[in-house]
Amino acid sequence: MAAASPSPRPFPVIGIGASAGGLEAYEQFFRSVPPDSGMAFVLVPHLDPGHASILTEILQRSTVMPVVEAQDQMAVARDHVYVIPPNRDMAIFSGTLQLSLPEVPRGQRMPIDAFLRSLALDQGERAIGIILSGTGTDGTLGLRAIHGAGGITLAQEPATAKYDGMPASAVRSGFASHVLPVEKMAAVLQAGSSSVGKSLTPAEPTAPVPLPAGGMNRLLMLLRIATGHDFSLYKKSTIRRRIERRMSQHDLTDIDVYCRFLKEHPAEAKALFKELLINVTSFFRDPEAFDALKQELPRLFADKLDGYVVRVWVAGCATGEEAYSIAMLLREYMNEVQREFKVQIYSTDLDDDAIAFARAGVYPPNIAADVTPERLRRFFTREEDGFRVKKEVREMVVFAIQNVIKDPPFTRLDLVSCRNLMIYLEADLQSRLIPILHYALRPDGLLFLSPSESIGSRPELFAPANRKCKIYRAIHTASSARTLAAGDSFWAADSGGKGANEAVKKTRDTNFAELTRRVLLQSYAPASVVTDAKGKIVFVHGETGKYLRPAPGQATLNAMDMARDDLQLELRAALTAAATRGTSTLGREVALRTEGKSQTVLLSVRPLPDSDAGERLVLVSFQDAAEAPPLRPVKAAKSKKTPPPARGKRSAGSSERRQIEALAHELANTRESLQATVEEQQASNEELKSTNEELQSTNEELQSTNEELETSKEELQSINEELVTVNAELQAKIEQLSDMQNDMKNLLDNISVGTVFLDEHLVIRRFTREAAHVFRLVASDIGRPLTDIKSDVEGNDLLVEVRTVLETLVASEREVRTVSGAWYLARIQPYRTLENMIDGVVLTFSNISRRVAAEESVQAARRMAEGIIDTVREPLLVLDSEMKVVSASRAFYRQFQVAPEETLGRRMYDLGNHQWDIPALRELLGSILQRNQTFEDFTVEHDFPQIGRRRMSLNARRVIDGEGELPLILLAIGDVGEQNLSQDIASSPDAMVK
Repeated sequence: MAAASPSPRPFPVIGIGASAGGLEAYEQFFRSVPPDSGMAFVLVPHLDPGHASILTEILQRSTVMPVVEAQDQMAVARDHVYVIPPNRDMAIFSGTLQLSLPEVPRGQRMPIDAFLRSLALDQGERAIGIILSGTGTDGTLGLRAIHGAGGITLAQEPATAKYDGMPASAVRSGFASHVLPVEKMAAVLQAGSSSVGKSLTPAEPTAPVPLPAGGMNRLLMLLRIATGHDFSLYKKSTIRRRIERRMSQHDLTDIDVYCRFLKEHPAEAKALFKELLINVTSFFRDPEAFDALKQELPRLFADKLDGYVVRVWVAGCATGEEAYSIAMLLREYMNEVQREFKVQIYSTDLDDDAIAFARAGVYPPNIAADVTPERLRRFFTREEDGFRVKKEVREMVVFAIQNVIKDPPFTRLDLVSCRNLMIYLEADLQSRLIPILHYALRPDGLLFLSPSESIGSRPELFAPANRKCKIYRAIHTASSARTLAAGDSFWAADSGGKGANEAVKKTRDTNFAELTRRVLLQSYAPASVVTDAKGKIVFVHGETGKYLRPAPGQATLNAMDMARDDLQLELRAALTAAATRGTSTLGREVALRTEGKSQTVLLSVRPLPDSDAGERLVLVSFQDAAEAPPLRPVKAAKSKKTPPPARGKRSAGSSERRQIEALAHELANTRESLQATVEEQQASNEELKSTNEELQSTNEELQSTNEELETSKEELQSINEELVTVNAELQAKIEQLSDMQNDMKNLLDNISVGTVFLDEHLVIRRFTREAAHVFRLVASDIGRPLTDIKSDVEGNDLLVEVRTVLETLVASEREVRTVSGAWYLARIQPYRTLENMIDGVVLTFSNISRRVAAEESVQAARRMAEGIIDTVREPLLVLDSEMKVVSASRAFYRQFQVAPEETLGRRMYDLGNHQWDIPALRELLGSILQRNQTFEDFTVEHDFPQIGRRRMSLNARRVIDGEGELPLILLAIGDVGEQNLSQDIASSPDAMVK
């Protein structure tokens, strides 16, 4: 079929993906879609690559729209249905379908995701994605792309799907804007009052009617009150589309009504908030840009020593793919240069559900389309539900909920990735965000933007490192340092637009008791933390940064992990004693080295009274020990017996001994604590080592088995989906064949022809009801040999003839008579299959009783007519249209002395010596047949060889036989003297011929 020319007006293109059970869903869908919907439909089912598909033929019965198999470079037209061919990948570009051979092995292909992604890029807001019945997760990432492009996404209600894997995955992802049964999807697509209907209207495109500004502002104010997030500086077009999409799901057209609905239904505020967040991302999105980023890493880390802490911030991380992509990139770079850095990637987003998904680190199998097989093997672990990020990558990333617009940024960063975030913000908000990103970066730190973003009007803050891929290097100068002021006003947006200092200056009633308590705590109470029994910090007082610091790796609030190296051992022992035995540790001196200096810290750990929740809490305090004052010399007046020098020596020796005793006591305590810890640790290590060896051995075996099983499972799942699709097509074909069989049965029953089908052993396959009049057949005789059935045909040679036909393959036909007197025309023919193979015999019996009876009547009438003719004394001839003699009377043979064999069947003009070949007679006889005339008294005089000269009078007329079809001529020959008799006979021919 030739490609239909594309319409000059834009129209929506609907991509529909399905797998197992999809045929039934496709048929239900198209039965409810009108033929003039103004939409184009592209079907992407999972097909067996080695089996020709008949899906187009089956679906053509469910719709009057043309259903065609897609061809390369075929333009998509409205009111057409296109089906992907087997063993092909399909995409759409500029409204034209592009076909290609698959590059991914069978069992790992995601054709639905691939097409829907290309549809989102090509059609934008006009793209519509639908996921129907099927197994697996194919289509989920495609819906994400369409959702991010502002298109419409629908998924079949999983409870109504024959296989709910694919629709359930789409629903769980949150990217299906409508979840409903198949038969209701057409109504949603056609809804003229919803945003879906507006985008699908096939009429002339008009500018969209904007929502009223007042209503938009009220709605955004209600959303800010409900969620604490302000979307007023987001792009209005993006906000409007998503608000309209939420309104359409509730069949609302008035934004004021939707505002009331939002106030009455708090859950709708959260749903709208989720709708406004654009969680569209993928691994290594824009691979060229990530390659360019990797090329900038050598320059970024050129002056960094091993062990350097690399700090990265991924703003607007969505579900974490971009953060993990950067982590993999850094790990690859460190392995290539054989250097090791500590990587801390702070990945933030507003959406708590997206952050929870990212923290889990489990992604669907569809990511194989974005991640190379080498990276999948190296950085992911295959699980039943997909791929899990390995520990070495997961520990690089810390996920947190943060509002990049109002929350303070991270600082001293080497790399900031803010991709596809600013495209959703107004220009004013973009210009205010750029200085914040600059403030967060170290000098020469990298800013990584998307191809659609730029630094705008801030060229003094950044220098381009790769202009094409939007990678910039931070410039820190005296003038750029002033950007912090812009950031300060930016973060203070929630303070009513006032600066930080002005916002603090608010008049309020002074509480002197509280003020005094706060000053005393700040002045005299040591820096402290309150922890639970396991050391997790629940409250912090004072400046603890000198004693505790964030631990490398995954973020933690455990005091034992956060304690500095010199404090860890003592703090762990004291916490264990306080939590298990309730023992307090007070004023234990610990030498702490900070910034190259050594200082003594007094550590106190006290168990607190049980809280209301019944949880044991511990108070940990840190206090710097005061330096001991220098020893002053003892005055001589205090002792007269001992000379001053001796007393000075004893005093100095006593001080040294006390110091030595204190150190020895502290060392003994430390040794005891260390010994107990070491013994406990050794015992635990031995057990863990033994267990780990067993688990490692078992894990290796299970890993090897699991990889084999996963490969087999993928192949079997793919084959199973294809088999289900083929089975559905064959089921439709069976139904079609069943209808044809019913038609054939009714045809055979209504033509009143008895038919018996026999196999090569003359066993009955089937028969029609008319055959029971010839053979005494009942329904239970199917499967029995025909030789066992009693026949009503006279004679027993019919079966012999059947065997002869089966052996010679020469058809036979004969008339047979039953014992009841009925006549049948029996035809015996070989049974030929579509492959022209002989597979039995077919017997047909046509009832010819009426015909036989009619022939017998004709013969009887003819015999009677011939008897009448023979009794007439005058010679008579009956001629046909060719003047051949059909019959002659005995008087003719007697008078002209000729025999019947010389007369019958010969032309009259050839009889004898051509004595009847008279031109005038020829003309007369010809006129009788042509003009239905007669002639009388035509005189003929002729010399006959045997009877001599005769003078005869001829009379003739045209007659019709009894069937009314054969014109005949009755010719009476008489002597001239017998003229009157001849006339009488010629005038009454009906008495002679019937």
